Amino acid sequence: MDYKKLKHEIIAYSREIGIDKIGFTSADPFVEMKNLLIRQEELGYQSGFEHKNIEERTHPELIFDEPRAIIAIALAYPSKMNDAPRGEPGNRRGIFCKASWGVDYHVLVREKLEQLAAFIDSKIRDARFKLMVDTGELVDRAVAERAGIGWSGKNCSIITPEFGSYVYLGEMITNLPFEPDEPMQDQCGECTKCLDACPTGALVQPGQLDAQSCIAFLTQTKGLLPDEFRDKVGNRLYGCDTCQVVCPKNKGVDFHLHPEMEPDPDIAKPLLKPLLDISNREFKEKYGEVSGSWRGKKPIQRNAIIALAHFKEASAVNDLIKILNEDVRPEIRGTAAWTLGKIGGEKAREALMLAQAGEENPLVLGEIDKGLQFFEK
Repeated sequence: MDYKKLKHEIIAYSREIGIDKIGFTSADPFVEMKNLLIRQEELGYQSGFEHKNIEERTHPELIFDEPRAIIAIALAYPSKMNDAPRGEPGNRRGIFCKASWGVDYHVLVREKLEQLAAFIDSKIRDARFKLMVDTGELVDRAVAERAGIGWSGKNCSIITPEFGSYVYLGEMITNLPFEPDEPMQDQCGECTKCLDACPTGALVQPGQLDAQSCIAFLTQTKGLLPDEFRDKVGNRLYGCDTCQVVCPKNKGVDFHLHPEMEPDPDIAKPLLKPLLDISNREFKEKYGEVSGSWRGKKPIQRNAIIALAHFKEASAVNDLIKILNEDVRPEIRGTAAWTLGKIGGEKAREALMLAQAGEENPLVLGEIDKGLQFFEK
């Protein structure tokens, strides 16, 4: 088989089906990434969402029989929203990060990989593949970097010359021996804008992220948000774009190449108060197709309550009192108590004092105390 010719045919076909970048690399172990992951684990910087086995994350031969190459792809997504709605007093809005606009990228990237695999399969017998998008064993960023898709930026994102860091990544391991492409040289230079701008200092040094203090991770947790991060979340409902927005390589970058990625403004930037009492069914119907829904409604509701504190939205006091008195989830009741204190006003203070007298959960009582302390300042 002429694998050089086949590689060119695959590249041409990838363009036909809307893959914006494609690269090839060997199936050799990812030694540098392994060392980084070990260090991350030692420092407690992992999010907990990652595949647990570091050996499997860095040794393709442990998850695929006789791997010969890995094909990496990238799809560019929009960075700006057309006709974005504006929030106003009484009708405040939250925001989903850009990577959660449009249809869930896991679905979109996997569809492209499946099309690519089917094309290769039609060209050669006995071809085998393992497809991965974000939730697979391998580290997408490490594969993309070695395959020449882009370089690994100081903000821990793959940055491409064409599309900046606004790209979704995916890859497939195969038993076919494609010639690897050359990795790209780092082009960040001396720039540290992403590190300087990170709201929580989660970018502890170039290329190293403490996920435990990263807002993108924190917005996906289900418990109470740690005190030190609440004022820094702002009106973010899911994810954080700060380290990408400030990157000079992303200046002026905004590609609208895939209709499925276009955001519905009322989903990507929704009103906050309707989120407070949305049912599971309503949440799934409205938000189920976006990647930001994967953890369910609880984190989104908690973040919406914190966003109301950020705006000091007095019109939400009655809604928050209802949550404090009636919601069965301690983390949600507690967050509402803290937010009532942040918003302030006599009605909020009285509600907190009444709730304090009847509340039995120690977690919620602690948050009520925090809420009442705002009235003492």
